[in-house]
Amino acid sequence: MTQTENHNTPQKPLIILTAGGTGGHVFPAESLAEELLKRGYELALVTDARGKNNYRGKLSEITNYSVCSGALVGKTKLFKLKSLIKTCFGIIQAAFILLRKKPACVIGFGGYASFPCSMAAILLGIDLVIHEQNSVMSRTNRFLSKYASLIAQSFRNAKYTPHHIKSILTGMPIRRSISELNGNPFPATTDGLKLLVIGGSQGAKIFSEIIPAAVKLLPSEIQNKLSITQQCRECDIPSVENQYKDTSCRLTVSHFFSNMPELYANSHLIISRAGASSVFEIAAAGLPSILVPLPTAADDHQTANTKYITDFKGGIVITQKEFTPEKLAQTLTKLFNRPDELAQMSLSIRRAAITNAAERFADAVEQEIIARR
Repeated sequence: MTQTENHNTPQKPLIILTAGGTGGHVFPAESLAEELLKRGYELALVTDARGKNNYRGKLSEITNYSVCSGALVGKTKLFKLKSLIKTCFGIIQAAFILLRKKPACVIGFGGYASFPCSMAAILLGIDLVIHEQNSVMSRTNRFLSKYASLIAQSFRNAKYTPHHIKSILTGMPIRRSISELNGNPFPATTDGLKLLVIGGSQGAKIFSEIIPAAVKLLPSEIQNKLSITQQCRECDIPSVENQYKDTSCRLTVSHFFSNMPELYANSHLIISRAGASSVFEIAAAGLPSILVPLPTAADDHQTANTKYITDFKGGIVITQKEFTPEKLAQTLTKLFNRPDELAQMSLSIRRAAITNAAERFADAVEQEIIARR
């Protein structure tokens, strides 16, 4: 067990965050950390080996602890047994951290990396706050939430939320640089059309195959005005660039973009998966969207997440089964030929966005947990 010490002088009680794994669990933790630090709290992060000292932003500035963890679903029986042993050892490691540091509460963001510390908090009688990012509660949070002191929800009435535990709608904490885009006007289309393609933290292989083929089917007058910024897996970049050679659009391809706020602000349309972070960032930026839910997502939670966009007429959903070059080309042609409709979609979802989720979450922790100590 190792740690990187934070030498800031604590002004308020220590709060421990526990998160790890994909960006969907880490981004809200980073956003909440920024808000709590601003309010003078001492923070620490308990994660697993994948996350230890690998985070950027505020999570890199606070004390980091690493404990063992393991996924308990799928794979073979031997894999599950090894994961169970690692998780039990991780709970013991986390318990020693909590006994030594004596936090006011532990805030868990789901995913198996957060389980050891969250479970240790339950066993030690420390207040546990759960944040559920999706419309359908994850298996980890489904178990932990039964023993939590408070549940913060991104979506109202997330499926499988226990009724005997207090729940508060906070929304999804997102990066401040993106929430601040909410007041921006929709960019003019007179100088061209800009399409942004984001496939999640690992990229989406189907986007690399379908979207170039769809762009080839677009009328030449749209292709000539179109600029595409597309994220894909690093190994797919040569193939994607080659597929676009037969088009007249301008292309930027990368496996990672560090300037997401700028891309959100300057784009007219996005094609994306429907993870909670993506959905809330798209809404905050007021960006019209074509959402393609990941069909293998646990409990099909990405399909449920899309209602946040479609209920306010801010985007269109295409299932992966229906996501063909022909269908996508038809949808893109319709939208790009109606810039006024794109602008209205932007306005509708911009008004519905929750842009102060981190503040609401921090308020709930202070009022429901800290104030009772």
